[in-house]
Amino acid sequence: QVRLTESGGGLVQAGDSLRLSCGASQRTTSNNGMGWFRQAPGKEREFVAAINWRGSDTAVADSVKGRFTISREYAKSTVYLQMNNLKPEDTAIYYCAAARSAAVATSQSAYQYWGQGTQVTVSS
Repeated sequence: QVRLTESGGGLVQAGDSLRLSCGASQRTTSNNGMGWFRQAPGKEREFVAAINWRGSDTAVADSVKGRFTISREYAKSTVYLQMNNLKPEDTAIYYCAAARSAAVATSQSAYQYWGQGTQVTVSS
């Protein structure tokens, strides 16, 4: 069983930056695509960003394009989500997930393991 642990969330002001981290309990996730999703109050969970196993291919949602960047560090079995120029509409619980395959995946059904989430709150 793979355990994913997110960290780095918090309360910030609009325009600030945050970097979320996702640590995996097993190095086997190094062969998997990884992704970030978020769920705002009263809304369904949505795709934010994804990266393939090599870190050579990424995808980001249109709503965060140009502001959010996903990356991974194999030595630490960690995936990051750099979030710049945060907006109040970015307020949500952010979840890290490990995909079943090595490729970039934007659909939630493609993911096998999920973290517990970290809260990001952006004030105006």
